[in-house]
Amino acid sequence: MLTAAKGQNFGRQFGARYGVAALACAAVAIFVLGFVSALVFVRPAKAEGNPANLNPAAISYTLPDQLKWVTQPNGAINAVLRGDPSKPGPYIVLTKWTAHHMSRPHFHPNDRFVMVLSGTWWVGTGTKYDPDSTVPMPTGTFAEHYGKQVHYDGAKDGDVVLEIVGDGPATQVAAEEK
Repeated sequence: MLTAAKGQNFGRQFGARYGVAALACAAVAIFVLGFVSALVFVRPAKAEGNPANLNPAAISYTLPDQLKWVTQPNGAINAVLRGDPSKPGPYIVLTKWTAHHMSRPHFHPNDRFVMVLSGTWWVGTGTKYDPDSTVPMPTGTFAEHYGKQVHYDGAKDGDVVLEIVGDGPATQVAAEEK
């Protein structure tokens, strides 16, 4: 379990190694990990109105049952948390890969930061689609997809939930060798 002291130590080490932008991504990932844990494991009661009388100038929130999940053509199911991945600018997306669904070799124009929130994410690189050569990334793994570099990914025997943070547009360019 991640305690506050461990989280602070992780933050200092991570920030020193990867810089402020990646540290911000990690902080969001840790926050979303708790959020998605509630989504995956515990279904909280629906809050009606604003029972805690929270100041909307101080905080906004979306409860798990209010997320809008959209199935993509490649089989992934996405919920946009912040921004618009189709436009220039920062975005945060939750991506669910259901068991036995994987993308084909492709690349994105910009770097993307990926945190595995639940399940095992399977990742391969190169233009030849070969799911048997993919590498498992268990829950808690942080990865960076570098812009314009070919990869493919998804889920094998179980579902996986990812948090993806990047700069849009998050277009996907097919790169499979036939």
